This record gives sequence, structure tokens and C-alpha cells, in this order.
Amino acid sequence: MKNMLIVYYSWSNGNTERIARRLSEVTGADIEKLETVIPYKGTYREVVHQGKREVDEGYMPEIKALSHDINDYKSIVIGTPTWWYTMAPAVRTFMEGQNWSGKTVIPFMTNGGWPGHCIKDMRDIAAGSKTVCEMEIKFDSNGGTKLETDEAEIEKWMMKVKELSAI
Repeated sequence: MKNMLIVYYSWSNGNTERIARRLSEVTGADIEKLETVIPYKGTYREVVHQGKREVDEGYMPEIKALSHDINDYKSIVIGTPTWWYTMAPAVRTFMEGQNWSGKTVIPFMTNGGWPGHCIKDMRDIAAGSKTVCEMEIKFDSNGGTKLETDEAEIEKWMMKVKELSAI
């Protein structure tokens, strides 16, 4: 059994992807990007409105099959941007489709200042797992790429995750 897999979703500015890729470099973990079967189209504003409707309705878009099997891993890092105070719908689809019993889940989320209940929702869906090293990473509130969480704090979190990947 392999130690760690990072699974993430990222859409607009790639903030979540940036963190996931850096974490993969630090930990040596395998990495997998979630992709919806039907990609989001339109302007940032249009997709934000679509995302709100989807979150409000509990919609779970179909996602493409992963190239990694999470059953081959002890620990799964899950990264998501915050969409209307919770995880992106694609992440919900992924999480709802798994058996988390006996796994260690490491959730992280990116946001523009409105974290909401994203981590709690991820923890709730991953029932049966051991949830550790949760992390909230804030970027500027205008939907941009300017990191507002102290980089030293992020590096400290990544080193804790690295320790887990060695177990």
C-alpha cells in the first residue's frame, strides 16, 4: 500500500492547484486533479453564479475517472476551493463516491476570505476516517492569485503533512 495521494480540484486561478502541486513536491506524494466530464464554461461571474446554484441544489457533477485508486493509499489529501462556503461540487462528487473507513484524510481549502463550513463538510463526508492536519489557505478577496496566508504557516503545514507521508 502506498502512503499518500493528493486529490484536488481547481478552476479559475489555479490557487488550489498551486498549493497541491507544491505539497506534492514537498511530500513526494502522488497527485491527481479532479476534472468534471462537462467543463465549466463562461466568465468568472457566470461560473460563480452556476456554482451557487449547484451548491444550493446539492448538485454533484459527473467527474472523470481517476488514474489512481484511493484504495491503494493510506492517506488522502483533498484540496478544494471554497464555493459558497463549502467544497466545490466536483470535490463533493469525489468524496461521496468513496469509502473512507480506515483512511487518514487531510483536507485543505483555499478561499478569498469566506471559508464557511468547507472543512467541516469535508470531515462529515469522510466519516470513518481519521481527519488530521486541516488547513485553510486564504488568497485575496477579489478572486485573484495574491496569497494572504503567511507562507511560513503554509510551509509549516506542509512539513507536518510530509511527516505523515513517511509513516
